[in-house]
Amino acid sequence: MTIPVTIIGAGLGGLVLARVLHIHGIAATIYEAEPSPMARTQGGMLDIHVADGQFALETAGLTEAFRAIVHPGGEASRVLDKSGTLLLDQPDDGNGGRPEVLRGELREILIRSLPEATIQWGRKVSEARPLGGGLHEVTFADGSTVRSGLLVGADGAWSKIRPLLSQAKPEYVGISFVETFLHDVDARHPASAEAAGGGALFAMAPGKGIFAHREPSATLHTYVALKRPAEWFTAIDFGDAEATRIRIAAEFGGWAPALTALVTDGEFPPTLRMIHALPVDHRWDRVAGVTLVGDAAHLAAPAGEGANLAMLDGAELGMAILAHPNDIEAALTAYETAMFPRSAAAAADALQILDLCLGDRAPFGLIEFFTSARP
Repeated sequence: MTIPVTIIGAGLGGLVLARVLHIHGIAATIYEAEPSPMARTQGGMLDIHVADGQFALETAGLTEAFRAIVHPGGEASRVLDKSGTLLLDQPDDGNGGRPEVLRGELREILIRSLPEATIQWGRKVSEARPLGGGLHEVTFADGSTVRSGLLVGADGAWSKIRPLLSQAKPEYVGISFVETFLHDVDARHPASAEAAGGGALFAMAPGKGIFAHREPSATLHTYVALKRPAEWFTAIDFGDAEATRIRIAAEFGGWAPALTALVTDGEFPPTLRMIHALPVDHRWDRVAGVTLVGDAAHLAAPAGEGANLAMLDGAELGMAILAHPNDIEAALTAYETAMFPRSAAAAADALQILDLCLGDRAPFGLIEFFTSARP
């Protein structure tokens, strides 16, 4: 294959695609807006599933490296009510069906698996436009441009490549998360550490929840979920960390101190994460020379599938290119034909799981899911 492969975005999906192509002798260039791999934190724990994330990493030849960063005990799950009463305790059974790893460590493995020149850092896209005949031109914030015979948007929720294919834009789903951290929890926050256990904590009531996960180095990474209009959050001055903690904690009056401490005792300023999603059945007509992977293609509510699907997209697009080295349109058609129904089903499931967590039956709907439907 001689057509240059241009990937916009060095997230997990774009990196897996570049890696699969690289090990089969096909060069690709990734253009990433961030100035360096360590420019920002890369999120918390990811549970990597057998059928998608683990399959993608195996396709990329990185299973051994992945296994080396698995967090022991991370598959455990606990569900509590607002009083702190333990309703469900599922220990890590060690079967490896959905082992937990830090997103940053997984991304680092993928970055290191590529030739150094593959990723160009600090290349923020300002626009992309078609040139005809399957060619596209990408313009960067510094005014430079690059032309591509195969353009892949792996640039996340607010993709600059998506408008070449679709006019759909992410919409607020009515729920936001407020992210906080506690460190050295066993010594400094023993009650919260005991409540969380060794893996994931789900403490929920209708319209609100406190979700936490134990990370390496005795850290509890918390997402406080509230079902509120966007205006409710924009009225809060997140630049005033203490006032923000007080305001968010006020929504959990009467909850167990071990749970509210995850909000009030954080050592870093709370960070707002407003949840947006594309339409569940988002798809597009085939446009020559361009496609999307990951959140750029199918941004959905968080339900543990986003990173797995992004990596699967990257792996399957890479394999489709390898299967049709002289017919890129056949490759893109094969990839999209499989991706569209898969991502639509996952997006619908994500909304259902979000309702189980924060809907009228919380927390009991999630307990039923864990004990009956979940592998």
